[in-house]
Amino acid sequence: MPDYRRAFVPGGTFFFTVVTADRRPIFEDSQARHLLHHSLVQCRAAHPFTLAAMVLLPDHLHALWVLPEEDADFSRRWAAIKARFTHDFLAAGGHETERSPSRIGRGSRGIWQRRFWEHLVRDDNDFAQHLDYIHYNPVKHALATCPHEWPHSTFQKWVGRAVYEPAWQCTCGGRTCLTPVFDRLALHAME
Repeated sequence: MPDYRRAFVPGGTFFFTVVTADRRPIFEDSQARHLLHHSLVQCRAAHPFTLAAMVLLPDHLHALWVLPEEDADFSRRWAAIKARFTHDFLAAGGHETERSPSRIGRGSRGIWQRRFWEHLVRDDNDFAQHLDYIHYNPVKHALATCPHEWPHSTFQKWVGRAVYEPAWQCTCGGRTCLTPVFDRLALHAME
Protein backbone atom coordinates (compact mmCIF):
# COMPACT_ATOMS: atom_id res chain seq x y z
CA MET A 1 0.00 0.00 0.00
CA PRO A 2 1.38 3.45 -0.85
CA ASP A 3 2.54 5.78 1.88
CA TYR A 4 -0.17 8.39 1.33
CA ARG A 5 0.21 11.67 3.19
CA ARG A 6 -2.00 14.71 3.09
CA ALA A 7 -0.67 18.25 3.31
CA PHE A 8 -1.89 19.88 6.51
CA VAL A 9 -1.20 23.62 6.50
CA PRO A 10 -3.22 25.85 8.83
CA GLY A 11 -4.76 28.69 6.85
CA GLY A 12 -3.76 27.01 3.59
CA THR A 13 -5.45 27.26 0.24
CA PHE A 14 -6.31 23.89 -1.25
CA PHE A 15 -7.60 22.57 -4.56
CA PHE A 16 -9.85 19.49 -4.33
CA THR A 17 -11.34 16.93 -6.66
CA VAL A 18 -14.18 14.85 -5.22
CA VAL A 19 -15.79 12.08 -7.29
CA THR A 20 -19.02 10.10 -7.00
CA ALA A 21 -18.95 6.32 -6.55
CA ASP A 22 -18.54 4.55 -9.88
CA ARG A 23 -18.68 7.98 -11.53
CA ARG A 24 -22.47 8.00 -11.33
CA PRO A 25 -23.83 11.29 -12.74
CA ILE A 26 -25.95 12.05 -9.68
CA PHE A 27 -25.47 15.81 -10.03
CA GLU A 28 -27.41 15.88 -13.29
CA ASP A 29 -30.40 16.02 -10.92
CA SER A 30 -31.34 19.46 -9.54
CA GLN A 31 -32.40 17.98 -6.19
CA ALA A 32 -28.95 16.40 -5.75
CA ARG A 33 -27.31 19.75 -6.57
CA HIS A 34 -29.55 21.45 -4.01
CA LEU A 35 -28.69 18.85 -1.36
CA LEU A 36 -24.97 19.31 -2.01
CA HIS A 37 -25.35 23.08 -1.67
CA HIS A 38 -27.18 22.56 1.63
CA SER A 39 -24.40 20.21 2.82
CA LEU A 40 -21.75 22.83 2.03
CA VAL A 41 -23.71 25.55 3.84
CA GLN A 42 -24.16 23.32 6.91
CA CYS A 43 -20.47 22.44 6.99
CA ARG A 44 -19.36 26.04 6.61
CA ALA A 45 -21.62 27.05 9.50
CA ALA A 46 -20.02 24.47 11.79
CA HIS A 47 -16.46 24.54 10.40
CA PRO A 48 -15.87 27.81 8.52
CA PHE A 49 -13.79 28.07 5.37
CA THR A 50 -13.84 30.28 2.30
CA LEU A 51 -15.13 28.63 -0.84
CA ALA A 52 -13.03 30.54 -3.35
CA ALA A 53 -14.15 28.66 -6.46
CA MET A 54 -16.07 25.57 -7.48
CA VAL A 55 -17.44 23.69 -10.44
CA LEU A 56 -19.98 20.91 -10.17
CA LEU A 57 -20.12 18.37 -12.99
CA PRO A 58 -22.44 15.35 -13.24
CA ASP A 59 -20.03 12.94 -11.52
CA HIS A 60 -17.40 15.06 -9.76
CA LEU A 61 -16.53 18.48 -8.49
CA HIS A 62 -13.47 20.68 -8.19
CA ALA A 63 -13.11 23.32 -5.51
CA LEU A 64 -10.66 25.85 -4.12
CA TRP A 65 -10.91 26.43 -0.37
CA VAL A 66 -9.10 28.81 1.96
CA LEU A 67 -9.00 27.49 5.52
CA PRO A 68 -8.96 29.67 8.65
CA GLU A 69 -5.51 30.68 9.90
CA GLU A 70 -5.54 28.27 12.84
CA ASP A 71 -7.13 25.33 11.04
CA ALA A 72 -5.84 22.68 8.62
CA ASP A 73 -8.60 20.07 8.91
CA PHE A 74 -10.11 19.88 5.44
CA SER A 75 -10.63 16.12 5.83
CA ARG A 76 -13.15 16.65 8.62
CA ARG A 77 -14.99 19.14 6.44
CA TRP A 78 -15.18 16.80 3.44
CA ALA A 79 -16.31 13.96 5.71
CA ALA A 80 -19.09 16.18 7.07
CA ILE A 81 -20.17 17.34 3.60
CA LYS A 82 -20.20 13.81 2.22
CA ALA A 83 -22.03 12.41 5.26
CA ARG A 84 -24.72 15.12 5.27
CA PHE A 85 -25.23 14.84 1.51
CA THR A 86 -25.38 11.02 1.64
CA HIS A 87 -27.91 11.04 4.47
CA ASP A 88 -30.14 13.64 2.80
CA PHE A 89 -29.78 12.15 -0.69
CA LEU A 90 -30.79 8.65 0.43
CA ALA A 91 -33.61 10.05 2.59
CA ALA A 92 -34.93 11.90 -0.48
CA GLY A 93 -35.09 8.65 -2.45
CA GLY A 94 -31.66 8.76 -4.10
CA HIS A 95 -30.02 5.47 -4.98
CA GLU A 96 -26.50 4.32 -4.26
CA THR A 97 -24.23 2.02 -6.23
CA GLU A 98 -23.91 -1.60 -5.21
CA ARG A 99 -21.65 -1.74 -2.17
CA SER A 100 -18.67 -4.09 -2.02
CA PRO A 101 -18.10 -6.22 1.08
CA SER A 102 -15.31 -3.86 2.15
CA ARG A 103 -17.64 -0.83 1.84
CA ILE A 104 -20.26 -2.64 3.86
CA GLY A 105 -17.67 -3.61 6.48
CA ARG A 106 -16.56 0.02 6.82
CA GLY A 107 -20.16 1.22 6.95
CA SER A 108 -19.55 3.21 3.78
CA ARG A 109 -22.42 4.01 1.44
CA GLY A 110 -22.23 3.84 -2.35
CA ILE A 111 -22.49 7.56 -3.09
CA TRP A 112 -18.91 8.89 -3.09
CA GLN A 113 -15.49 7.55 -3.91
CA ARG A 114 -13.81 6.89 -0.61
CA ARG A 115 -10.99 9.37 -1.00
CA PHE A 116 -10.51 12.72 -2.64
CA TRP A 117 -7.61 14.49 -4.30
CA GLU A 118 -6.15 17.58 -2.65
CA HIS A 119 -3.36 19.91 -3.66
CA LEU A 120 -1.83 22.63 -1.51
CA VAL A 121 -1.83 25.81 -3.57
CA ARG A 122 1.70 27.21 -3.48
CA ASP A 123 1.37 30.77 -4.75
CA ASP A 124 -0.75 33.21 -6.77
CA ASN A 125 0.23 31.63 -10.10
CA ASP A 126 -0.73 28.17 -8.82
CA PHE A 127 -4.06 29.60 -7.62
CA ALA A 128 -4.70 31.22 -11.02
CA GLN A 129 -3.90 27.97 -12.87
CA HIS A 130 -6.32 26.00 -10.68
CA LEU A 131 -8.96 28.70 -11.00
CA ASP A 132 -8.70 28.44 -14.79
CA TYR A 133 -8.82 24.65 -14.59
CA ILE A 134 -12.01 24.77 -12.53
CA HIS A 135 -13.78 27.16 -14.87
CA TYR A 136 -12.64 25.47 -18.08
CA ASN A 137 -13.55 21.97 -16.84
CA PRO A 138 -17.12 21.88 -18.28
CA VAL A 139 -15.68 22.70 -21.71
CA LYS A 140 -12.98 20.04 -21.28
CA HIS A 141 -15.69 17.45 -20.57
CA ALA A 142 -17.84 18.67 -23.51
CA LEU A 143 -20.66 19.74 -21.19
CA ALA A 144 -20.52 23.31 -22.49
CA THR A 145 -18.83 25.04 -25.40
CA CYS A 146 -17.84 28.07 -23.30
CA PRO A 147 -17.22 28.55 -19.55
CA HIS A 148 -20.02 31.14 -19.28
CA GLU A 149 -22.57 28.54 -20.48
CA TRP A 150 -22.10 26.23 -17.50
CA PRO A 151 -24.42 27.30 -14.68
CA HIS A 152 -22.85 25.17 -11.94
CA SER A 153 -19.62 27.04 -11.39
CA THR A 154 -18.29 30.21 -9.84
CA PHE A 155 -17.21 31.59 -13.21
CA GLN A 156 -19.70 34.50 -13.12
CA LYS A 157 -18.54 35.39 -9.59
CA TRP A 158 -14.98 35.78 -10.91
CA VAL A 159 -16.22 37.74 -13.95
CA GLY A 160 -17.86 40.09 -11.43
CA ARG A 161 -14.50 40.48 -9.69
CA ALA A 162 -12.93 41.38 -13.08
CA VAL A 163 -10.60 38.36 -12.97
CA TYR A 164 -12.14 37.05 -16.19
CA GLU A 165 -13.61 38.78 -19.18
CA PRO A 166 -17.18 37.53 -19.75
CA ALA A 167 -16.00 36.00 -23.04
CA TRP A 168 -12.98 34.16 -21.56
CA GLN A 169 -12.43 31.03 -23.67
CA CYS A 170 -15.72 31.75 -25.43
CA THR A 171 -16.35 30.29 -28.87
CA CYS A 172 -19.80 31.83 -29.34
CA GLY A 173 -20.39 33.52 -32.67
CA GLY A 174 -17.57 31.62 -34.33
CA ARG A 175 -14.80 32.95 -32.11
CA THR A 176 -11.69 30.82 -31.87
CA CYS A 177 -9.68 30.31 -28.70
CA LEU A 178 -6.54 28.47 -27.87
CA THR A 179 -7.27 25.63 -25.49
CA PRO A 180 -5.70 26.40 -22.10
CA VAL A 181 -2.66 24.32 -21.22
CA PHE A 182 -2.62 22.85 -17.74
CA ASP A 183 0.68 20.99 -18.01
CA ARG A 184 1.99 22.46 -14.74
CA LEU A 185 -0.86 20.96 -12.76
CA ALA A 186 -0.72 17.43 -11.34
CA LEU A 187 -3.63 16.32 -13.48
CA HIS A 188 -3.00 12.58 -13.35
CA ALA A 189 -5.00 12.24 -10.16
CA MET A 190 -7.58 14.98 -10.71
CA GLU A 191 -10.02 13.39 -13.11
